[in-house]
Amino acid sequence: MPTRIGLLGLGSNIGERRTYLQAAVDALPSVEVDVLASSSLYDTDPVGEILDQDSFLNACLRIETALEPLELLDAVKGLERELGRPAQYERHSPRAIDIDVLLLGDLTLRHERITLPHTQVLTRRFVLIPALELDLGLSTPDGRRLADALLTLPLTEGVRWAGPPLSLSGR
Repeated sequence: MPTRIGLLGLGSNIGERRTYLQAAVDALPSVEVDVLASSSLYDTDPVGEILDQDSFLNACLRIETALEPLELLDAVKGLERELGRPAQYERHSPRAIDIDVLLLGDLTLRHERITLPHTQVLTRRFVLIPALELDLGLSTPDGRRLADALLTLPLTEGVRWAGPPLSLSGR
């Protein structure tokens, strides 16, 4: 079965944030997602609709999977629930774990449940900085370079290095 290399974004701003992120990395192989690399961890200011909340711990993962986009989305959303995120939640609210599918090979997809590349992959410093740490040459399927996108963003979205990469299971 053919596989694709992809990029996941992880975030947490409740409790032992690194523990939640590590639990996600440890659980991904159980849903047919091989974690190839983890970025460092970054402490980031909340963005979006709810700004009055604790900062997030974010990282990006390079993954390999044979799952199709909707299967991958279902797998990571299932892991979120297993790790303590309610199935129903207010958009941009505090959360123990958030797993976003950012890129999946050269796929471009517009579906009611998932958009690839992720709609905010080029507009969030907390995504771009850890993603570029994994691969400075990353680009979207249409050729837009993530490094170029980062250069256009204001420095007001705080992103601070917070620790080494997450441990990879079985490596």
